[in-house]
Amino acid sequence: METPNLRIGLGSDLHRLKENVPLNLGGIRIESAWGCEAHSDGDALLHALIDALLGASHLGDIGEHFPPNDPKWKNAPSKDMLADVLLLIEEKHPHFYVVNVDAVIQLEAPKLLGYRHAIQANIAHLLGMDVERISVKAKTGEGLTPIGTHEALATQVVVLCDLG
Repeated sequence: METPNLRIGLGSDLHRLKENVPLNLGGIRIESAWGCEAHSDGDALLHALIDALLGASHLGDIGEHFPPNDPKWKNAPSKDMLADVLLLIEEKHPHFYVVNVDAVIQLEAPKLLGYRHAIQANIAHLLGMDVERISVKAKTGEGLTPIGTHEALATQVVVLCDLG
């Protein structure tokens, strides 16, 4: 019996929030007066997804591939970083595919319920998979920690991948 080549990857990201900076999550622009302070476009959800994919495929982490001091990635769209990572993974694992994605966004405000379906659909599009295999949840900090006091945003992503 052949053993499946399934791998789990876990990614997380944390960004300080800054006023008058765009807020991007999962490649979707969120209406907010606060966004993520970052070298690239600050999409903490896609950054965590990238780390999860790299972890599942044993290819390092986001900092190795996209160093924060590299001018090439200054203000870069995180979707371009994700596309580069997918190509890298496919080079090493030609039959690779993502089975499912489960993500949590921790943010006190704004509320993300109205954006959840758009975020899921965009991630599904970027990964070339069915939207029913993408789960995105939002949690607040309940007024506690840097999340709850509106100082930061955090994301966690788990992926299940078949490396073929």
